[in-house]
Amino acid sequence: MSCPIRPLIMCGGAGTRLWPMSRESFPKQFALRVGGYSIFQQTVLRVTGPEFGRPVIITNQTYRFIAEQQLAEIDVLADFVLEPARRDTAPAIIAAATLAGQSDPDVPLLILASDHQVRDGEAFRTAVLAGLPALAAGWLVTFGILPTDPATGYGYIEPGETLPSGARTVRRFIEKPDAERARSYVLDGMLWNSGNFMASARTLIEEYALHQPASAAAVARAAEQATVSPGVFALEAKSYGEAEQLSIDYAVMERTARAVVVPLACGWSDVGNWDLLWAVSDQDGAGNVSRGEVVLSDAHGCYVSSDGPLTSVHGVEDLIVIVNKDAILVTDRHRSGEVKQIVEGLRQTGRQEADTHCKVYRPWGWYQVTDCGDDFQVKRIVVHPKGRLSLQRHGHRAEHWVVVRGTAQVTVGEEVRLLTPNQHAHIPLGAVHRLENPGNTPVELVEVQCGDYLGEDDIVRIEDIYQRV
Repeated sequence: MSCPIRPLIMCGGAGTRLWPMSRESFPKQFALRVGGYSIFQQTVLRVTGPEFGRPVIITNQTYRFIAEQQLAEIDVLADFVLEPARRDTAPAIIAAATLAGQSDPDVPLLILASDHQVRDGEAFRTAVLAGLPALAAGWLVTFGILPTDPATGYGYIEPGETLPSGARTVRRFIEKPDAERARSYVLDGMLWNSGNFMASARTLIEEYALHQPASAAAVARAAEQATVSPGVFALEAKSYGEAEQLSIDYAVMERTARAVVVPLACGWSDVGNWDLLWAVSDQDGAGNVSRGEVVLSDAHGCYVSSDGPLTSVHGVEDLIVIVNKDAILVTDRHRSGEVKQIVEGLRQTGRQEADTHCKVYRPWGWYQVTDCGDDFQVKRIVVHPKGRLSLQRHGHRAEHWVVVRGTAQVTVGEEVRLLTPNQHAHIPLGAVHRLENPGNTPVELVEVQCGDYLGEDDIVRIEDIYQRV
């Protein structure tokens, strides 16, 4: 097949089993870094090369800006398909396939999760290329991982006859088994279901329309009425909301008669919990993984990470210890899959730590609350080069900005001026104001808020280049 493979990279989910590092506001594909790159960046780099075309990132408006920033760090350009609401993977993938296939419905599409780890990228790319003949013949090609143990956390694929292309037909997909069944599946030569697959845009859309006709029509309308700007397709909300919320596995892959599987051994993991992250990370002689300011003494088989204070661990084994600035997790490594129960409990009690980091990412950069009281709050703010906050005003607070790094352009009322380190601006209550970074290096400042209400919803946006409300 002459045209390059277009990766469609799904960039949604919150990854609550990896709390507190992964949260709704900054999920695991962005937060987890292995070998200097986030897992999202590793996924993109894995499919960058002459065989691959420009990637399509399937995400939402909030994650779009985080993804754009991380793509810029690795010097990769991508198109974006933005979901107005989460409808699981089937509608999102079909919408992206519809848009990617507009110029050529036979374009090969490689559908990937953004939060999986692959140790052997070359083996992965070889398997992708091996699946192209089956794709050209109209098959949906999934990638089955050769098991390294009888895992109960993955679904399985039972392969059938071998085709001339080398791929094998899929007899059936099997849900996550118990330990006894998992052992028998491995002995019977079954494969882990990686959830990554490949097909032409035409085949994907045809199969979705065959098995989910009403949802297919809704997704087609949402794609046809998408709001288009350079490199960004924002799906139309009403039609998209009419598509049934289903995974691509259930909506298509488990129902189609056109599925084949390519076996693959590439050091794959879906990094679904802390134990799995420990398993794919580089360990010391005692089986420990450490990140940040960590001291280990007579510890074995532990994963210890600190984003702030010095963290010491002594005389223990098989523990997960995660220290964030606003939350700490300590759990048995073998029970780390149960961490999402903590998140569910925090949500029920209204704790913002369940979903929000103290470091909050915005399209223009990020901020972090460093101190607060009844009528004041202190923030550290970093604005990316060319970043521009909305023109806005507050009804309940005044602000003081002190620049500590870079050159900021500050608007207060009719006055516009440049501030350099050790200069400050006062934003009176109710004043129309804006902060922006006109330069090529980050701007950092300290903001002190004073008022009777300090919530983030005390913002009236007058103008915003990111089109937020």
